[in-house]
Amino acid sequence: MAKQQYQKPDEFARLKAAIKNGELERLYFFHGEEVFLLHHYLNQMERKSIDELTWDFNFHRFNQENFSIQTFSDAVEALPMMAQRTFVEVDEVDPFKFAEADRDKMISILEDIPDYCTVVFTFETVEFKPDKRQKKLWEVIDKKANIVEFAKQSQRELISWVTRHFSALGKRISSDLCAYLIDITGGTMTALQGEISKIAAYSGTDEICRADIDAVTEPVMDAVVFQMTDLLGSGEYGAALLKLHQLLKMQQEPIPILGAIGSHFRRISTARTLMDCGKNADELMRLTGLKDYPARKTMAAAHKFSTRFCVAASSLILETDYKMKTSFDDPVRLLELLILELAQEAKNG
Repeated sequence: MAKQQYQKPDEFARLKAAIKNGELERLYFFHGEEVFLLHHYLNQMERKSIDELTWDFNFHRFNQENFSIQTFSDAVEALPMMAQRTFVEVDEVDPFKFAEADRDKMISILEDIPDYCTVVFTFETVEFKPDKRQKKLWEVIDKKANIVEFAKQSQRELISWVTRHFSALGKRISSDLCAYLIDITGGTMTALQGEISKIAAYSGTDEICRADIDAVTEPVMDAVVFQMTDLLGSGEYGAALLKLHQLLKMQQEPIPILGAIGSHFRRISTARTLMDCGKNADELMRLTGLKDYPARKTMAAAHKFSTRFCVAASSLILETDYKMKTSFDDPVRLLELLILELAQEAKNG
């Protein structure tokens, strides 16, 4: 995910320093794709602020169901009980969507949070997207808050993290298999954490192999689509059709599947064009935002397809999209026909 324009470059470093030094600031806004990291640092902050003996008195948590501006104000103003600090967590509540009266009260609260209180707004399923037209609210948040985006980690960081977690379970894994696991799970720590424990429990040896991963890990849709197109490029057309059926068994809907196929073939077409111009995977990463492993895989896949095929594939995908949205034909049948037509074009070279 690209940095948002409201993201200050040093906020994550400020957060880590504050936790390390035990000097938390008064107001935070947490958001981003990497929910695992969000919860990791949120838990560290909570442990720094309050202990188990006084938790019930000094920890206050709100969500969309129980939040009101008055109860929030009361929690922020509440004095610590037998402790030095209080902690207020507000999950999935967007102050920019408040009515004007509540918004004005929120501005007043955020401007004057007591020095013994830390307030954290978290956004996981609700997007954090400040409405800067609400100038007064944005100004107080921009001035007072530490806004931290927990973005997906780089592939190098994830490989190191996955290796350490397997090692803690008494298992070894190669960097290439780490990259493969990252690719098929979508590349978030949240997804990887659960898969690592399953794979380690399944494996009967100290060394993780690809068969261990494939046996217990359900790949994300984009990874299955990649496998499907790779099979088309290798001439394994029946296996490619089986991959489509795998997606349908995963309860994926036809329109999102078609969208994923279209996105993937656009990347392959881009890679094919770059190859024809003498460019490599580094340029593909720059243009598309792909990480190293999927970029190298996409370039390898592009070797199997001609420029003519890429043009034909784009046309077939657009035709299928039009039919799926305007005709009464069965969407699953249309997807099956698309795979068969792509297979025929691949045969033609």
